[in-house]
Amino acid sequence: DRQVHEVQSHMGRLETSDKQSVHLVENEIQARIDNIFSNLERLEILSSKEPPNKRQNAKLRVDQLKYDVQHLQTALRNFQHRRYIREQQERQREELLARTFTTNDSDTTIPIDETLQFNESLQSAHRGMDDLIGSGTNILQGLRDQRVTLKGTHKKILDVANMLGLSNTVMRLIEKRAFQDKYFMIGGMILTCVIMFLVVQYLT
Repeated sequence: DRQVHEVQSHMGRLETSDKQSVHLVENEIQARIDNIFSNLERLEILSSKEPPNKRQNAKLRVDQLKYDVQHLQTALRNFQHRRYIREQQERQREELLARTFTTNDSDTTIPIDETLQFNESLQSAHRGMDDLIGSGTNILQGLRDQRVTLKGTHKKILDVANMLGLSNTVMRLIEKRAFQDKYFMIGGMILTCVIMFLVVQYLT
């Protein structure tokens, strides 16, 4: 929990950091996130060794921490993508303003109105891609969260089934349904990625 709060505190520094230091802050946050993920892997192993009466609560706690850190990772990647788009747009504006045109050379003369219109269209396309990628990331994150929830639900059902002494036939039906849900989720993720790719290709 303390490490997650520290990462959240550093995330607040991203918006106020200048161009020279923002990369250092991003690298520091990423290093902290990687360290937390490493610690969570060890905690997951330790929780599996807990007594049966404590094991479920320990696993739920680890899953919650993992969920929080995944959201922090997504937020960092979204910020990096927005920063990249802003820097790219600034470079394009600087290059446009730095260009010099001669009045007698028809090959290098560009109508100002057309240039501004093209630049605005390019910025609009970048914003659309930014929003699309952000939405796609949130969708994929939601699918991953659903997968974690389905795994937890599957395990709980098996635990309850074992306690109630259900027949092997019912157990196989439950496992088959969980297996089908897993492939539905994977299919949804693949379809989302394909749609994102096609829309990005269309916008660019």
